[in-house]
Amino acid sequence: MALKITVIGTGYLGATHAAAMAELGFEVLGLDVVPEKIKMLSTGQVPMYEPGLEELLRKHVAGIEGSSGRLRFTTDFAEAADFGDVHFVCVNTPQKHGEYACDMSYVDSAVESLAEHLSKPALVVGKSTVPVGSAERLAARIDELAPARGEVELAWNPEFLREGFAVHDTLHPDRIVVGVRGERAERLLREVYAGPISEGSPFVVTDFPTAELVKTSANSFLATKISFINAMAEVCEAAGGDVVKLAEALGYDERIGPKFLRAGIGFGGGCLPKDIRAFMARAGELGADQALTFLREVDSINMRRRGHMVELAREAVDGDSSFLGKRVAVLGATFKPDSDDVRDSPALNVAGQIHLQGGQVTVYDPKGMENAKLLFPTLRYAESALEAVRGADVVLHLTEWREFRELDPAALGEAAARRLILDGRNALDAERWRAAGWTYRAMGRPLF
Repeated sequence: MALKITVIGTGYLGATHAAAMAELGFEVLGLDVVPEKIKMLSTGQVPMYEPGLEELLRKHVAGIEGSSGRLRFTTDFAEAADFGDVHFVCVNTPQKHGEYACDMSYVDSAVESLAEHLSKPALVVGKSTVPVGSAERLAARIDELAPARGEVELAWNPEFLREGFAVHDTLHPDRIVVGVRGERAERLLREVYAGPISEGSPFVVTDFPTAELVKTSANSFLATKISFINAMAEVCEAAGGDVVKLAEALGYDERIGPKFLRAGIGFGGGCLPKDIRAFMARAGELGADQALTFLREVDSINMRRRGHMVELAREAVDGDSSFLGKRVAVLGATFKPDSDDVRDSPALNVAGQIHLQGGQVTVYDPKGMENAKLLFPTLRYAESALEAVRGADVVLHLTEWREFRELDPAALGEAAARRLILDGRNALDAERWRAAGWTYRAMGRPLF
């Protein structure tokens, strides 16, 4: 009999995972405690922007003409427990207010609400990013609560989704990591991921702690690489070097590689910053805090880049202590392109700081405008890059959307009060902008 799958939590991770499991041929039931979200998903709509996700949902959501009908949604834990053989937990693990530590309340609630209805053999699979040691505790809790005690197992299967590529990363993962305690859990997960495994995706079997550590370790390594090149940008500015050429030379070293060596205003989003902070907090609880003290500097370098961009903008408009009377255009609101996610966005952070210092800030972003308005309602928002730039004393390029790389500098120059652009992502063609009469400046690069 074919496995039936439930997905607990239908946010960014859960909605993508549910649609992908249906695409792999399984009957899937998605669960969320927010009725409005379930209503939206049941009509094939998604509450966030992720390329290809809405099309994949509509291909499988029951009740939509021409769909496979393999994907449904509910708010009922009892229904989910009765339906599924494998239950994926995909709820959020935000940073605690006022602390570095991870808030496990959503995971705990989801697991407990499901477990008390599990009266038949089942496998519960955690996908959320959690502090190491959580799986051990949750396995014990499931054993306490599940009516089918002894026949319900836990496994941990961390997610490695990149926003903007989540559908591809789920259907064609670069690796599948599973933390299991027994052969049955491994066998079931091999069955779930049979398609990707047959295509060559590596299947790595570990214990619970190792599986939990993989995602936080990967994010910490990535954050370190990004902050390293940003630290080099600071040195380049002090020494008169060019961080772009430095990164190019470093990237040819096969031990280092060229990816994520683009200096700029740093990383943000809902995962990287909170994950490295939670990792530091958990290491401290385990008595291994000294092992991760370097992550404090990684975090510090990253946050410092935002302030540095504000200072560069102030210098550019000849401001002394404020931006009073200055018009500033900000291209970008999301923390990265191909997403509408503005959580901990460096772009919005910079825009907000300039606004608080008296600047008349106008923001444009291809997909993140509505979310940005919710977080920063006092900023001005434009319907196009051209409108945002109109009358601006300085233009800040802060999210590397393709649309911004393809802008016509000459046309924008006609609208701006001054042809002055600060490239916070080192992603624009400097010579092209300078040829159109713009003064181009980027982080970690010489003026000319």
